[in-house]
Amino acid sequence: MQTMKRAAIVLEDGSRYEGRSFGFEGGASGEVVFYTAMTGYVESLTDPSYKGQILVPTYPMVGNYGVPSAEKDEWGIEKYYESDRIHCAGLAVSYYSDEYSHWNGAKSLGEWLKEQRVPAVCGIDTRALTQKLRECGSMLGRIEIEGCDTTPFYDPNTDNVVAQVSTRERKVYGDGPYRVVVADCGVKYNILRCLLRRGATVIRVPWDYDFSREDYDGLFLSNGPGDPSQCGETIAHIAAALKDDRPIMGICLGNQLLARAAGASTYKLKYGHRGHNQPVTVPDTDKCYITSQNHGFAIDDRTLPEDWQTLFVNVNDGTNEGIRHRSKPFFSTQYHPEASSGPVDTEYLFDRFIENIKIWKASKK
Repeated sequence: MQTMKRAAIVLEDGSRYEGRSFGFEGGASGEVVFYTAMTGYVESLTDPSYKGQILVPTYPMVGNYGVPSAEKDEWGIEKYYESDRIHCAGLAVSYYSDEYSHWNGAKSLGEWLKEQRVPAVCGIDTRALTQKLRECGSMLGRIEIEGCDTTPFYDPNTDNVVAQVSTRERKVYGDGPYRVVVADCGVKYNILRCLLRRGATVIRVPWDYDFSREDYDGLFLSNGPGDPSQCGETIAHIAAALKDDRPIMGICLGNQLLARAAGASTYKLKYGHRGHNQPVTVPDTDKCYITSQNHGFAIDDRTLPEDWQTLFVNVNDGTNEGIRHRSKPFFSTQYHPEASSGPVDTEYLFDRFIENIKIWKASKK
């Protein structure tokens, strides 16, 4: 391993966690958050929902299986990534493995981070840092690297970071029988794949696009970063779509945007839910699923209108994990049914969405 410069994570309250730099040598700032997944750092780093955040994996070793190539699938989408680039502001780990071993490893994590100009720190006490974030909540922080300029603290929740990660133009994938408009607020590639594998023609549009311009069978509201209240244009377009009866499905930020369009409110969680091991239950049943999650905001159940109900509940803290309309084919989840790198306990919800579309199309004949 090459000689690494001294580096540190510094929080807004002055707390400092010393380590060494193994990514791009430059300063970075954002909201410092921890996530509990044991694998999937490639998918997490390319998840647009992490825009403006510094990631702290709780699993101690990162980098041991390297980074795969940018090989594309039959739809022209990168097979192993969740977007076309790294979106997080920085990475902080306990132990970085420079020597990787995996059948599709093409480069080291450190090499990839340098290519993408993303700073990273290893050798820090991630247990102490995670405890700090659990006690105080997600905090602003920055990465400082020896000999590099220091960046000021930055709060991504005060910006419309959705506009920064959304597609800038309308794109169409596939040629299936079901026309699905995907409102791209930071969509993950595996969401597109889940729809395409089920016979959808995916029409991916920018976050502020007017859906009424399209002839579609179903509307999909994607995941994305930041505070849902920043997406006023999207919420207005969703509110207009709710007057119709064409099926709607939402994930993560899409869950929050659907709720706000229906008239409910959202709020910021203390430290959010991020990882692959979040249990959720279906109210009034004995059904429980293990889910992948990445969000810092949640729906206030108490503000849901009477024609909406809670669909899933987080076992750990009782927060909302999904909603559905009582009579129309509208539903959403706060977690990720398409999760890559897993689990996939709830991928059946895509089947439910497509079935809703089939029923709607049959009713119009």
